[in-house]
Amino acid sequence: MRFFPYEQPYENQREAMDRIHNSLTRGQDVLFEGACGTGKTLSALVPALEVAREQDKTVVITTNVHQQMRQFVAEARAITREEDIRAIVFKGKSSMCHIDVGYEECQALRDNTRAVVDTERDKRQLERRQRELLAESQDGDGGAADARSAVMDELETLEERLEDLEEQNVCDYYRNNLTEDTDEFFGWLYEDVRTPDEIYEYAESQQFCGYELLKEGIEGVDLVVCNYHHLLDSTIREQFFRWLGRDPEDVIAVFDEAHNVEDAAREHATRTCSERTVDSALDELADSDDPRSEDASNVLSAFHRALVETYEDSFGFGDREGIGENWTDVSIANEDRKDDLTLEFLQRYSGRGIEDDLEAAMKLGQELDEEYEEAYREGETATRTECQTLQAAAFVSAWMNEGATEGLYPVVAVTRDAGTDEVYGRAELYSCLPRQVTGRLFDDVFATVLMSATLQPFDVTANVLGLEDPVTMAYGLQFPADRRRTYAVETPPLFSSDRDDPAVQETVTDAIHDAARMTPGNTLAFFPNYGEAERYADRLERRSEKTVYRDEPGESVEGLRKRFVADDGAVLCTSLWGTLAEGVSFDGDDAQTVLVVGVPYPHLDDRAEAVQEAYDAAFEGTETGWRYAVEIPTVRKTRQALGRVIRSPEDVGVRALLDRRYSRSAKSDLGRYSVNGTFPHEEREELIDIAPEKLKFAMLNFYGGHDAYDGEQPAP
Repeated sequence: MRFFPYEQPYENQREAMDRIHNSLTRGQDVLFEGACGTGKTLSALVPALEVAREQDKTVVITTNVHQQMRQFVAEARAITREEDIRAIVFKGKSSMCHIDVGYEECQALRDNTRAVVDTERDKRQLERRQRELLAESQDGDGGAADARSAVMDELETLEERLEDLEEQNVCDYYRNNLTEDTDEFFGWLYEDVRTPDEIYEYAESQQFCGYELLKEGIEGVDLVVCNYHHLLDSTIREQFFRWLGRDPEDVIAVFDEAHNVEDAAREHATRTCSERTVDSALDELADSDDPRSEDASNVLSAFHRALVETYEDSFGFGDREGIGENWTDVSIANEDRKDDLTLEFLQRYSGRGIEDDLEAAMKLGQELDEEYEEAYREGETATRTECQTLQAAAFVSAWMNEGATEGLYPVVAVTRDAGTDEVYGRAELYSCLPRQVTGRLFDDVFATVLMSATLQPFDVTANVLGLEDPVTMAYGLQFPADRRRTYAVETPPLFSSDRDDPAVQETVTDAIHDAARMTPGNTLAFFPNYGEAERYADRLERRSEKTVYRDEPGESVEGLRKRFVADDGAVLCTSLWGTLAEGVSFDGDDAQTVLVVGVPYPHLDDRAEAVQEAYDAAFEGTETGWRYAVEIPTVRKTRQALGRVIRSPEDVGVRALLDRRYSRSAKSDLGRYSVNGTFPHEEREELIDIAPEKLKFAMLNFYGGHDAYDGEQPAP
């Protein structure tokens, strides 16, 4: 309890901390599901810090949700008031760079700057030695005169080198890191838990590079707060642990909002190469007089032609004109042979051999990349050029060598350039199995805690992420059950084929209107997509006196949220796939009713089919793919949306699922389309099946029983 910063734990929080502590002590992984109010962050963080202190480990807590990052900072600050720990909040270089350069440029600038500073230091030392030898020679020491002459020769050489170095690109901020006293910065850093914005501003005021100082200051700390990519990207993770001064087995990793790890890991494992990258590579090779450039051009131009031909052949009448600014997939996979892009590439290629040409391209690309690095170091170029040949050759090599690997799915996609109106494509190796990324991470670190309000079913989470025999625990809502109601409203199932049915729309609109009218405060309404949210916002505006807010593209979500919560009796219509569906709290009177309209199945495109097939193969089940890849993530999305309200023991609210597929009574006739059984047992027990025409009476009785209406109750 020495790391617990408050007077008493919540109900069940002490038990959770004890169980997590015991598991981490044994180096076990933990899957921890906790509803709002269970104090998940401290339940995981407190025992992790205790075990780290006992066994000389470092705790890394990570999330991909900005609001949770702020929560971590607040909790870490509270802990430092009780116990002496060093905590650092780490952010990527791109958001902390004072001169806004890329990674490669930054690396070259650091090397150049350090070379200049080291040479200046050596020069000062030689100058000091030269003065000492001069004094000794004036005192009659003959040997000192000879030594001084040698030092003078060294100085001359050093000055010439310094002149050359000073013509190269350097970073003045990093130079100050190396030459100025930074003790005051580190004293300030460790006084409290500083946010990346605070570090950036403080460093800017002192003309230091805050990111590089943060890398120096991170070694030996007790707690690091960071983003997912610091752990999920294998290259970044290796560097990150090196900065920590820790081997992987010395790290306890805590993942918050861990239901997002699956998609995040998949994204980190996926590789892409744009047609424009190959174009640039071919231009680069055309400017090279290296004899290997012909072989490199031969293989890359064949791949380029194959890529263009593949997506051009996929266009039917009017398809090209319909391409927008978002990437649109082109189906290329075949069940009985290689994908269309590979077949087209093999047909178009002619030469001494694809493997030989790619090897020539890779070697030439590596040498060109080194030349670009040197040119930037020497100040011959203002920016650090990226070698396109190296990038394109590496991707084509991966495409040919790994494209048939289990869990990788070849994709071609197209988009339209808004500036030139040009349509162009890209090739992509889409990673279907996230455990290829996460499994190794979980094996390497000492132990992990994955926590979320929606991790169940635990066996699925463990299988998908590659966790071997994790400890599991789940705690439901600890708030008074009589202060909430959860309804499964038996409106017609909103299958995509039925959404345009006027009778279905009228029934659903009636239910939404009734729910909003009976709510004494604000109502959140989540829909399967933004189109449906817009549809029902229009219908609601025509029937309701309440203000209807719309979550529209291009609008600030935080600004929309602030306007909505400042209102009283408004309705906010948004998508279940938007940013308001998770990680955003609507506390107290911010929202009292939440509606989930429809079942938010993802768009079932070729990628989704590929993921299902990969899961079927990996987990040997005919329905495993559908359950793992579609049904369970869909219900998790619904559960996340329901969790936006009832955020404290004092809150009173209604949570309503408007679609017959959620009801218990529909399981017998809807079969696989019923999602009721996918909810955890405790949540299923709270679901009350109700006819849509009775929803208004139920809500009137519930809110009236809690004196939630300020004035006269609405007439049903």
